[in-house]
Amino acid sequence: MVLAALFAICMQGLFATLDDNQPTWTMENSLIGVNPGLGFRPISPRTEEGSLIWYNITNQTTINKWVKLADEFLKPYKEPQTGENFVNCNFDKPPGPNQVCITSVNQLGNCHPSKKYGFNSSSPCVFLKLNRIYGWKPDFYTTPLEDMPDGLKQHIKTRQGEEKKQIWVTCNGINDFDKENIRGFNYHPRGFASYYYPYKNPKNYLSPIIGVEIVNITPNVIVNIECRAWAKNIIYRGGSLNRAGSVTFEVQVDSEYKPA
Repeated sequence: MVLAALFAICMQGLFATLDDNQPTWTMENSLIGVNPGLGFRPISPRTEEGSLIWYNITNQTTINKWVKLADEFLKPYKEPQTGENFVNCNFDKPPGPNQVCITSVNQLGNCHPSKKYGFNSSSPCVFLKLNRIYGWKPDFYTTPLEDMPDGLKQHIKTRQGEEKKQIWVTCNGINDFDKENIRGFNYHPRGFASYYYPYKNPKNYLSPIIGVEIVNITPNVIVNIECRAWAKNIIYRGGSLNRAGSVTFEVQVDSEYKPA
């Protein structure tokens, strides 16, 4: 009984020190560290399919599979964001303490649900999201780097003032074959905006997302794609081992009739 009482007292003391809104260990002291990972959706729940997105534009069953998965991922973003702490944010009007930005599907361009996320065409969409790290604040590239893709360089040059403060994202085919079989990429929006950071776990928070439209994939071939995030304090490392600041996946769009 004495041991049980002592244990109860210790546990009560421990819980008294915990903060419901802030983790005990953050940044360098946390398990997740300070380098946010980049993830993509939709992804098949079947582990044997790995990171492959495959569908046939003549087979509605295969199209519906990916539309449903994207719908499930975007469900929180499609629901009304009318809570007391939701605000419309922009670069001149970041959220205040305990406020969160309205993050809806209306910013997704051709990756909008009304367009079936492109899965009824040869230009499907994927959605990118960074892992949340409590207290982490990005250090932005406000001027182009030499090794950035030309399209991103030009985009940064056309931004003004605070609009340059974004975590940029680029995608590309991994090999020459992959690059030859993709016309390009469109981003909706172009980066993760500064006003979403630092993350402090406010009520109703939704992570920012980017819809990436993969334009005109050559039919009936698998293309390998890498997407990466650009910030001075996001370490980038490609390859199959110890990948950081990036994500890879494969896409195959068939155009001939094949039963699902």
